[in-house]
Amino acid sequence: MGIRSVLSKPLAKWVVERQQAWMYQPIEAQQRWFQRLIETGRNTVFGRDHALKDVRTIDEFRQAVPVRDYEDLKPYIEQILNGGTDVLWKGKPLYFAKTSGTTSGTKYIPITQESIPNHINSARDALLNYVNETGESDFLDQKLIFLSGSPELTQKAGINIGRLSGIVNHHVPAYLRTNQLPSYETNMIDDWETKLERIIDETLPQPMSLISGIPPWVQMYFDRIQERTGKLIKDVFPEFSLFVYGGVNFEPYRAKLYESIGKRIDSIETYPASEGFIAFQDSQTEEGLLLLLNSGIFYEFIPADEFFTENPQRLTIGDVELGKNYAVVINNNAGLWGYSLGDTVKFVSREPYRLLVTGRIKHFISAFGEHVIGEEVEKALKDAMHKHPETEVVEFTVAPMVSPKEGLPYHEWLVEFATPPNNVAAFAHDVDTRLTELNVYYDDLITGSILQPLRLTSLPRGAFQRYMKSQGKLGGQNKVPRLSNDRKIAESLLETEKTV
Repeated sequence: MGIRSVLSKPLAKWVVERQQAWMYQPIEAQQRWFQRLIETGRNTVFGRDHALKDVRTIDEFRQAVPVRDYEDLKPYIEQILNGGTDVLWKGKPLYFAKTSGTTSGTKYIPITQESIPNHINSARDALLNYVNETGESDFLDQKLIFLSGSPELTQKAGINIGRLSGIVNHHVPAYLRTNQLPSYETNMIDDWETKLERIIDETLPQPMSLISGIPPWVQMYFDRIQERTGKLIKDVFPEFSLFVYGGVNFEPYRAKLYESIGKRIDSIETYPASEGFIAFQDSQTEEGLLLLLNSGIFYEFIPADEFFTENPQRLTIGDVELGKNYAVVINNNAGLWGYSLGDTVKFVSREPYRLLVTGRIKHFISAFGEHVIGEEVEKALKDAMHKHPETEVVEFTVAPMVSPKEGLPYHEWLVEFATPPNNVAAFAHDVDTRLTELNVYYDDLITGSILQPLRLTSLPRGAFQRYMKSQGKLGGQNKVPRLSNDRKIAESLLETEKTV
């Protein structure tokens, strides 16, 4: 047993004991953070604009600060990028995490000196909760691989800008750096296929014990290893015992991943976002992820079915009910105020508060971590139709093809044309090109050869009407979702057409 393994157990015990102090006093923990945030926020541009100096209670805060998305926050972000200080939070952010936006394109999410521990310590504590519960710590003495984005940072107004995974890479504790893979030089490679081959070169000879990453990226890593070695992962890495993941729904990948490994291993699910590390799986036996209530974030929850109404309820942690979907709103020490994450969650426990991530408040595709939303696909289609003016579209929907019979995964666009484009292949290419311009994650996946360009399936006239009729939803206010994160609608559409 190595030094990391030995020292991790008392550290894990200490972390869990401190954690339990707020786990079982959640309302008090949240109230303390509310007060801290308001005290700092009063002295900012945002605070003056919203009269936070007059706010003493949560009800007063709700009156002063509306729920907002990035578009509403963007003018303050631009002030910071133009050199402003004390805008959303005191001073300037340490970083901007660059992420995919909606109408605004790329989003720049602030990370401050005060908020960076939320991202770093939460990832650490997820592992230490596992050590404390299971007693397993030997994996810390072997090699650990984190499949992440490039740690390369650019700079604007004196602020470092990069992807969240790259930013976090700069804060990996020194005691883990010596057994972290891939190397910094390999992590800097932009092209995913080139980077993947280099990662395999570096890891094949090593005793890998922990692998962390988004499931489809990890699956590609496994597939390439098997192509090289002809062996199951358990035979390539006998010490491999823990898989850490987050970012997408694991279920579509679970069976294939375990088949590639050749045995079942423990796993830890995490819920990180550029805006904050929200929750992690603290137990191998209990359902759900522990909501982090003492980590610089004051949470509000809006019942999902009220989110788009004029005056939705904004609930605090003590008001939520089990089994009900809520949209997550955060206020944090990075200067996000009344900020809607766009995610929906469902609580499965109140003692302590554990949740499941149930989706997005709007339809989306994130089967591969791309976070493509309806507005992006509609704009991409509209712009392609402008280039192909003969084209008339009746209806369309988009679904992921996670496991095609051959080749890379892709997005399948099922489109019913009134008048098809003269060149369908050129039309599909123009849609795909525009989508890469609108969504940086999708662009990363295409240029990194994680996904192949979209495939367009042209459906016969009346296909969507026949589908809606088969579902008992023809007419009225019923609409076909533009996006799905699975293939239920796509397969039903195709199956309906087989019977015509």
